[in-house]
Amino acid sequence: MKTINIKNYLIFLFILFLPGYYEGVLFAQPVPSTFADIVDMEKPLVVNIYTTQIIKRQKTQDPSQEFFERFYGAPQKDTKKRSLGSGVIISSDGYILTNLHVVAKAAEIKVRLADGREFDAKIIGTDEKIDVALIKIDAKTELKAAAFGDSDALRVGDWVIAIGNPFGLAHTVTAGIVSAKDRMIGAGPYDDFIQTDASINPGNSGGPLFNIKGEVIGINTVILSPSGANVGIGFAIPINMVKEVLSDLKEKGKVTRGWLGVSVQPLTPELVAALNLTVTEGALVSDTDKGGPAEKAGIKRGDIIVELEGKKITDITQLPRMVARMEAGKTINIKIVRDNETKDVTAVIGKMGK
Repeated sequence: MKTINIKNYLIFLFILFLPGYYEGVLFAQPVPSTFADIVDMEKPLVVNIYTTQIIKRQKTQDPSQEFFERFYGAPQKDTKKRSLGSGVIISSDGYILTNLHVVAKAAEIKVRLADGREFDAKIIGTDEKIDVALIKIDAKTELKAAAFGDSDALRVGDWVIAIGNPFGLAHTVTAGIVSAKDRMIGAGPYDDFIQTDASINPGNSGGPLFNIKGEVIGINTVILSPSGANVGIGFAIPINMVKEVLSDLKEKGKVTRGWLGVSVQPLTPELVAALNLTVTEGALVSDTDKGGPAEKAGIKRGDIIVELEGKKITDITQLPRMVARMEAGKTINIKIVRDNETKDVTAVIGKMGK
């Protein structure tokens, strides 16, 4: 029976598996040699959106002022304001996702496809809380629709591609990486943006952010720029957040969210020390709405909400998002800490107003 030299065997295994090891660890997401194939596949999904808004003329109450306006030829008619944006086709029968701010108050919405065809569009549903709108066109033919990815699975450093209509330059393609996740920029109560350095400019709003599989993982929405143009900091709404409201947008035209009726603030180390608390994570209740679900459940100012339906609250931004996804009328379990004692309470979720 032959014997194997253990040392030589280990060296052999090391040489055999070393390239694969480094490819897996260092190059988990290979650097693409080109994005051309992805762009060719995804360009037909992206549309240009042009809107017209009627600006009503402000009528003067001063007869003499009105006389001078007419004498000097001041415009007596309403004026039109035109703007542009982008969108992405999400169904073969013509449903398109975009930003609400792209189509808000529009008297006319035009959608131009990648093949040059142009259609009138109508608004199906809007959600001002996260700045999305669902619009629809009747293209008379079946359209190619986008596939949604999983924005929760994104990692900082992943490749992303933006396609849109910046400054009216149709189907402009830019690429970059995910610079950060879970960004709060003060845009609304459900801030949870993907930050990217893929170039995003005015006109990109409402357009898709793709991963390198060609899946939509975000809707480009905001840029951070002193000059109004791209400086490498752009933000997209995670597509998972949009998926949660799509059925409401399509069926109801608006989004119905749960309401707990509680105001919270971060549980900072300073507060933990000052209040001599035994917990370091949770949402500190600063107030409750009179007659709201939280007050009815017995939750008081100074309580710390540490769990909602068995899920730990480690950041106050979690609480409004979790409550918003709950159906009005549902009875939920809440774990609170009061005077360093844990209590379980139940609350009936209410319906959030506009």
